[in-house]
Amino acid sequence: MKTDSIQLAPPSRRRWRIPVIGLVVIGIAGGGWMMYSKNTSAQAHTPNKGDAKKEVVFELAPADVTQIKLREVAVNLPISGSLMPVSQATVRSKVAAEVLETLVQEGMPVKKGQVIARFDGADLRARLTTQEALVDEAKAKLSLAQKNRQNNETLLQQKYISQNAFDTMHNGVELAQASLKSALSQREVAQIAVTDTLIKAPVDGIVSKRSVQAGEKVSPDSALFTIVNLSQLILEAQVPSSEIPRIRIGQTVSFNVDGFNNRGFSGKVARVNPAAEAGSRSMLVYIEVNNTDGALKGGMFAKGNLTLEKTGAFPVMPLSAMRLQNGKDVVYKVVNNQIEQQPVRLGLRNEDEGIVQVLEGLQAGAQVISAKLDEIKPGSKVTMPKLPSAAAVAGSASPVVPASSTKG
Repeated sequence: MKTDSIQLAPPSRRRWRIPVIGLVVIGIAGGGWMMYSKNTSAQAHTPNKGDAKKEVVFELAPADVTQIKLREVAVNLPISGSLMPVSQATVRSKVAAEVLETLVQEGMPVKKGQVIARFDGADLRARLTTQEALVDEAKAKLSLAQKNRQNNETLLQQKYISQNAFDTMHNGVELAQASLKSALSQREVAQIAVTDTLIKAPVDGIVSKRSVQAGEKVSPDSALFTIVNLSQLILEAQVPSSEIPRIRIGQTVSFNVDGFNNRGFSGKVARVNPAAEAGSRSMLVYIEVNNTDGALKGGMFAKGNLTLEKTGAFPVMPLSAMRLQNGKDVVYKVVNNQIEQQPVRLGLRNEDEGIVQVLEGLQAGAQVISAKLDEIKPGSKVTMPKLPSAAAVAGSASPVVPASSTKG
């Protein structure tokens, strides 16, 4: 049996190999670290195009921008009140008589002088006949007295009668003349009474009330009919006394009445009551309203506005477009898709409509920011309200931000 033997290296050679292997490992590790460090430094100094800051463009919504237009601006005072006819008459009886017939009813139109009722005038005609007889009697007595005076005047000249007798006869003539005048006056009264048995409309208008029927007995001053003329109405509106200094005769009033849908009416201030209403401290303003077509009726309730001030045609902008910079009024105007700060001088304001008159700084057609957009400042880029195509949005180098999303 043959046995193989293993020869071992000398101890000195094994001790030399261990340090050499360690140095090789350290060298490899050091080289790797230097290469990693170099690459990292190079990446840190290489610019990244995607990290460059892009310019923001704000997309305006239709509600964000307003175009300046020319129009009038008015300051209004809200009013309300009842409509009353200017011309209204109550027809009353002037005599005591029985009503034979009434010729009109409520709602019927009448003309001035039209007969609207008849009374039984038999008694009154009999009185007229009596008065005419008394007139004839008075005329006869006067004629006799005048003849006697003429005869006595001749006798006086011939000294057949005394002066006192002639004076007595002359006085009788004067008494006869007075009696004739009285009889004539009484006959005229009787004639008027007969005429008053025919009741006539005193004005053009419409019968609003009938107070008698045929067969009734009426006395003098009894109410028979009420007639109103609707061609002219008066709107009686209560106004706070503090507003009276701003109200002038001739100012325009526009109003609406329930039941007329979108139809508007107008009138003008005619007069102002000089005394305030007790308790409310308000004053009545009377407004004339033309109602030629008769659409409005007496007693209707109206609500509207009294125009205190009014301008001509000026540039007008929303109050929401106003901004205050260093104590001055400015607006943000859109020029070539960029925001510019524009100083303005403002005039009359209408708080109810939310508009203000522009005296200087803006012309008709200008575009202004009318919404409170916190992110938009002078110099900001914007796009006007429209829907861009998908391709335009994808190819844009600058991101488009909806301006409305920046509202506070």
